[in-house]
Amino acid sequence: MQSHTHRAVTVGDIIDRLSSCDRDAQFFLAINPGFPHVHFAGDIVTARDGRGGQVVFLGEAEQGEILPPAIAQALTWHPPTVTASLSRLAARRSAGPA
Repeated sequence: MQSHTHRAVTVGDIIDRLSSCDRDAQFFLAINPGFPHVHFAGDIVTARDGRGGQVVFLGEAEQGEILPPAIAQALTWHPPTVTASLSRLAARRSAGPA
C-alpha cells in the first residue's frame, strides 16, 4: 500500500474532479480500507472554522455492500491478493453454512 500525505480538499477540487463524470452516475463513499464497504452519501452541512472560513461536511447515510475488490485496489487500499481473499470470504459468508 502506498502512503499518502493528506490535505484538506476544497469544494472546488471536488467539483473539478466530478465535472467529467456522468451527472446521472450513482455516487458512493468508500470508507475504511480494513473493512471496505460502499457507503451512501448523506446530508451536507456547512459550518465555520476557527478563522471564520466556511467548511463543508458530507455525512454518511448508511453502509451498503462490501466494496468491489477492483475499487479497493484502485484506491490502493489492498493489493490484488488481499482483495481476492476478502472477496472469497464475503462470498462464503453470504452463502451461509455448508
